Amino acid sequence: MLSLSKLLPGQFGKVVALNSERAVDQRLMALGLLPGMVVKVERRAPLGDPISLSFGGLEICLRQDEARDIFVDLSADCPIPRRKS
Repeated sequence: MLSLSKLLPGQFGKVVALNSERAVDQRLMALGLLPGMVVKVERRAPLGDPISLSFGGLEICLRQDEARDIFVDLSADCPIPRRKS
């Protein structure tokens, strides 16, 4: 298990745990980021903050401190599920 903030651009991870008491995590869960969901780090800002993530056909940005408390299992070849148009 690894913090989402440690993943590098291009890496995938499967969400293991979110803190449902944090407002930011509640918002992420409302967007569909739930345990078992595959997330990909798309890119990082030049100084490392924020981080751009994609999951479930969405792309969002999180601050380092917001991503630090989301834990993932590394999955090098997990596909990102896409929404059908």
